[in-house]
Amino acid sequence: MKTLYTTTATAMAGRNGQVATDDGKLDLALSYPKEMGGSGEATNPEQLFAAGYSACFSNAILHVANMAKQPLKSAPVSAEVGIGANEAGGFALTVKLAVELDMPQAAAQQLVKTAHQVCPYSNAVRGNIDVEVTVNGEALIA
Repeated sequence: MKTLYTTTATAMAGRNGQVATDDGKLDLALSYPKEMGGSGEATNPEQLFAAGYSACFSNAILHVANMAKQPLKSAPVSAEVGIGANEAGGFALTVKLAVELDMPQAAAQQLVKTAHQVCPYSNAVRGNIDVEVTVNGEALIA
């Protein structure tokens, strides 16, 4: 693989600390969510993952549409990320992606299916995290 871009983020003190990128464009306080016994006063890694995945997946849809010469100006994607204990005594994530596209359902399904193969986040988590995808409220047809 030829790397096109690289960035670095450093976290101090885990979930109750600070995280910043090397270029200073991201510099955030972190805290445990209230549901995990924290204050919930700052962002958390799951929110950051949800933001990154939703933006990346939206862009993958737009990229695939552009390559297919389909006029698509927006591709709203909501990513719901959950965390919980796994069977091995560690923790695992769950992801639900909800895509809304203003186009015929069959075309939207095909576009999203292709985007799911293109998106680097989807490729990174495939086989490790169960990802549920809906398109206009309907489950993605595999």
